[in-house]
Amino acid sequence: MFTDMDIGTVDQNDPTTRKNIFWAFEVFLRRDERPLHWRIYYLVRGIQVIYYPILAMTALPVISVTIKILSRGNCGLSKNVTLYLLAMAAADLLIVIFDLIMRQIPIAYRYNFRFLKSIPLCNIHAVLVYTVTDWSVWYTVAFTFDRFVAICYQKMKRNYCTEKTATFVLGTASVLSFSKNIFWYFMFTGEYLIDNSPWFCLTRVGVLGSENWATATFVHYIFTPAIPFVLILLLNGLTVRHILVTSRVRRRLRGASSRESFRDPEMESRRKSVTLLYAISANFILLWSLFTGYFIWVQLYYVRVVFTGPAIFVQDQGFMLQLLSCCTNTALYTITQKKLREQLKELVKSSISRVVKCAQ
Repeated sequence: MFTDMDIGTVDQNDPTTRKNIFWAFEVFLRRDERPLHWRIYYLVRGIQVIYYPILAMTALPVISVTIKILSRGNCGLSKNVTLYLLAMAAADLLIVIFDLIMRQIPIAYRYNFRFLKSIPLCNIHAVLVYTVTDWSVWYTVAFTFDRFVAICYQKMKRNYCTEKTATFVLGTASVLSFSKNIFWYFMFTGEYLIDNSPWFCLTRVGVLGSENWATATFVHYIFTPAIPFVLILLLNGLTVRHILVTSRVRRRLRGASSRESFRDPEMESRRKSVTLLYAISANFILLWSLFTGYFIWVQLYYVRVVFTGPAIFVQDQGFMLQLLSCCTNTALYTITQKKLREQLKELVKSSISRVVKCAQ
């Protein structure tokens, strides 16, 4: 478990800042005076040295290709669904740039990025990181609600599930998210810490230990992603319930007696359309759970509601899973949608043919 002193001195004794992943494994396996949670912390930091660059090299092309395919509008999806998916993919791409590449990779290679301490832009960077993260989360909620309305409320669907409404919802969520995160600018200074203990910027005098700032950050993490967790679970639960009830009713009305009559084209189409929704929602909940739990616990610890903080390595694992969700979200678009897969194959073939022509 960590203490305030632990947080401030972690990186001075962190072997992964000076060595590599093999040294981290050696430290983990070595039975010395270091407690287990510190050895796990060193191991996680060592893994990040390889994990984050690979994730960045994978995420950038995958998300970029997905955005290109979706922007063509030939994926067999309605305009409002395509708009939501485009917004979610764009937000994920910005997270990869501002959070993964410009924040986590410099932290993993902190000795190679010491020059960042001379660039007084950390508080602006913080606003951008937390804003694009909010965008990704709340775009997912907006998409979930759109699919909930489309499946459960057919009369409301005509007016709500439109491109115009999607544009308004996404625009509103974008403005509100940016406005909510301006307070980070005043909480942090422009100096980079090049660490996540507990933030990557140097805080202003009197912030740590202040109940007002602790309340502000606690509310921040309640809105993102605690409330979205609840909303997504609730909306998906209601959607599943509606599908099950509707399925039973339709079967009774059809009075099916043969195997053929059990095939209901409308229900099959509805199940396919909801597959993407559940895949994205489940991915969000699973990969954000550790991150959410950690920061709620930390805020309770700082205001002395609880007197024992979580193990220091939990934060880093939470960041790793949260950033992984950006890549897996985009991969899920491709895996669950047949026309997206076809468009991807065509794009890959055309790219390969261009490379071959240039080589010749």
